[in-house]
Amino acid sequence: MSQDNLTGRTVAGYTLLAHVGEGGTATVYKATHPERGTAAVKILRPRLSQDPVAVKRFLREAEFGARVQHPNIVQTWDYGDVDGHHFLALEWAAGEPLASFLAGAGRLAPSVVARIIRQLGDALEASHRAGIIHRDLKPANIMYDPATQTARLLDFGIARDAEDEPESRLTRAGFFVGTLQYVAPEALSGELVGEQADIYSLATIAYNLLTDTLPFPGSSPRELFQQLLTQDPLPLNQAVKGVRFPAELEAVVMKGLLRDLSKRWKTVREFADAFGAAAEQDKPRKEGFFSNLFRRGEG
Repeated sequence: MSQDNLTGRTVAGYTLLAHVGEGGTATVYKATHPERGTAAVKILRPRLSQDPVAVKRFLREAEFGARVQHPNIVQTWDYGDVDGHHFLALEWAAGEPLASFLAGAGRLAPSVVARIIRQLGDALEASHRAGIIHRDLKPANIMYDPATQTARLLDFGIARDAEDEPESRLTRAGFFVGTLQYVAPEALSGELVGEQADIYSLATIAYNLLTDTLPFPGSSPRELFQQLLTQDPLPLNQAVKGVRFPAELEAVVMKGLLRDLSKRWKTVREFADAFGAAAEQDKPRKEGFFSNLFRRGEG
């Protein structure tokens, strides 16, 4: 058992039942609380407890998670420092990471993807209204319950306040934060990004769920970095041999992946609504609806 493993201990009233995962900065436990019931508890690694930037980033994740409440966001219950342990307690979300589900299920039907994108769009819209830019949207940061087809956003670890001044950042200028396969091109310089960066990541997730692949084929970080900055993504209808999607659906996704911010969707609501409409091919009114959406979404 590693020295980081606190299974069996009680932290701030949460009894840690089992070690369920870990990352570079924290260990995650399934826990129980006498009033709240089952919870997920993240504990900052002891070696980072003396690192002011790591502690500040951990607390910021907790603060941002507590700031916005929405049915499609995993709720933050408690956070603090108890007996030298920086902890973050979240409600226990049913299901599994969307990345794990996709690995087993493969490509998803457009109607299923539309439901997921609409839920994530709702969650992001609530976050953006609260002034929070997520910056790390990816299937691994989404809990998905296939029994109810419910998607829930989590992990605000590298989110930022939309009102942040450049000098308040926790990342040095010139260094990007996020996951390279899903990060918006404008984030690669390390500059502060806005809502459209989350739209780009959400469009990448949609592309991934529809095709079980990604818009750029880079096999190394350096190659992928260069492609993101200089190349156009592979069109949706060229991603899987023999598989074609409606032209409207391809257009919605590819507009979300444009490097030019003046031409990319402006809000997650626009993108999610357009994607949902494109996935509903039996609607006789879709042509007029799309022409209105695209006129409204133009820069």
